[in-house]
Amino acid sequence: MSILLSCQDLSKSFGARPLFTGLSFGLLDGERTGLIGPNGMGKSTLLKILAGLESPDHGTLSLRRSLRIGYLEQQDRFGPARAGWSVREESIQALQGLGLQDYEIDMRADAGLADAGFQYPNQQVGELSGGWRKRLAILAEVVREPDLLLLDEPTNHLDLEGVLWLERFLSGLKFSFLVVTHDRRFLERVSNRVMELNTRYPQGHFNSAGNYSRFLENREALFSAQAAREDSVRNIVRGEIAWLRRGPKARTTKQQARIDRAGELIDELSELKYHNAQGRAADIDFSSSDRRTKRLVEASKIEKSMGGRKLFGPLDLTLRPGDKLGLIGKNGSGKSTLLKLLAGQLAPDSGELQQAEGLQVVNFDQHRDQLDLSLSLHRALCDNGDHVLYKGSRIHVRGWASRFLFRQEQLDMPLSRLSGGEQARVLIARLMLRPADLLLLDEPTNDLDLQSLEVLESSMQEFSGALVLVTHDRYLLDRVSRQILALDGRGQTCFFADLSQWENWKEAQEEASSPPGRSAAALEKGRPELSAKESKELKNMEAGIRAAEAQAAAIRLTLDDPAVATDAAELIQRQRNLDAACRKIDILFKRWEELEARRTGPKE
Repeated sequence: MSILLSCQDLSKSFGARPLFTGLSFGLLDGERTGLIGPNGMGKSTLLKILAGLESPDHGTLSLRRSLRIGYLEQQDRFGPARAGWSVREESIQALQGLGLQDYEIDMRADAGLADAGFQYPNQQVGELSGGWRKRLAILAEVVREPDLLLLDEPTNHLDLEGVLWLERFLSGLKFSFLVVTHDRRFLERVSNRVMELNTRYPQGHFNSAGNYSRFLENREALFSAQAAREDSVRNIVRGEIAWLRRGPKARTTKQQARIDRAGELIDELSELKYHNAQGRAADIDFSSSDRRTKRLVEASKIEKSMGGRKLFGPLDLTLRPGDKLGLIGKNGSGKSTLLKLLAGQLAPDSGELQQAEGLQVVNFDQHRDQLDLSLSLHRALCDNGDHVLYKGSRIHVRGWASRFLFRQEQLDMPLSRLSGGEQARVLIARLMLRPADLLLLDEPTNDLDLQSLEVLESSMQEFSGALVLVTHDRYLLDRVSRQILALDGRGQTCFFADLSQWENWKEAQEEASSPPGRSAAALEKGRPELSAKESKELKNMEAGIRAAEAQAAAIRLTLDDPAVATDAAELIQRQRNLDAACRKIDILFKRWEELEARRTGPKE
């Protein structure tokens, strides 16, 4: 497994504020790396440095000879001048300069458009929705088949079905990629390595082989070890300080060495305390009114249309204290409209919707229209005076701001100068001051880092009122929601127990609507046709085999580590790990041969 690029001691600052310092790591062929970290850690800046678009303040970046890098930025790449281009013209343009023949360009462009789900290649780019423009931008980088693809928040603007497509699309790639994302389910499914940028780590980052679940396990083990080390050093330092206070004279080499060692321990303790303190996240805890009413909202056969198009209905829905409902559907399917109906801001076209008397509704608006961006942070957090009232207690605005990770010098800053993630935290801070029977959250996760997402998730799980959640974050949706309501935007609605049940239903629907021609041909040849799930498995099998071989190669290298040359127990364990990795490769090859034989049938 060859190295694609390596970074040594990279540092970068934004003005006077350092983003990252002393960053050293490498990216290997076959790796699918997820890059995460709190907002402001410089993830997007690091991608630009790797892509050659920015230079580090310090350090070196070494690339493999002739390495081809693709880069997908967060912002829309299609300006007004290209709005009149067709989707196919944009794909063909992306393939220029690669030394391909015209017929090769045509074939690669058409195949890519089919894989990306574009049914109308002649449609103009300016007519595409934000989600389909994002698909086209991703495709434009992928068709070039770089050695390494850098993706900055590729799931932004994609609806749930678009994210599922992206997972399948990336899983079939034959080259490595590094992706910045806050979508934890996406990380779980596409990555075989996760790297977090965070000043909590002594090296400024933490690497973990495997998916996101394995990363969480390894990170927790590291944090526990760091905390235990801090406790241990603190106890030792306490004794050394007591000894130093007795005024020992450094008349012997032994005493001087102990004094020096005490100083080193004090420095180590200070560094441990600093790194362990960096794990703070916004303290999010929504207030419930603890209303005892059995039914908060009851909808009977409600229907709603917009612009002559029916969104949903007739729909029956009841919300009680403790209910947690997740809404899913394509962009424009009516999710935000349904939230407005439940809040009493809109009336249904037909049917009946009743709210409990005096119902207290708290609404998180994805467009953040509730924020006056001309206000200072101080006034946005506290309308009058210097104290807020939260759960019966008076809290000074400085303490309230600190709870949401704002610095004291930001209090006089207008909201317009805050980042998207900071504005989201302001809105959450304001909503937390209002007791709620019903909490309506429309994309509350936009721009929040993973630490804040974890705290938001915990608060939503503990909220005792009713909650309705719209989010593209499937990890959050699955962990918080106790029921899923899917809208198709054409009037149909369906309830599911969880997200997995919806995905299985969706897959069955797609399989049922697929052309029957191949199935009939397969039956004529006396072999069972591959199901949609098996076809997907076969498509991803090659990538899975490459990943397994890369893992085995990495384990094989550990056997040559001089540090364990005389450690018999460790060598035996590493050999067992290698044997297990090789068995996994054999199993994958056998499964691939089985599926491929069923797909192609017996040779004539």
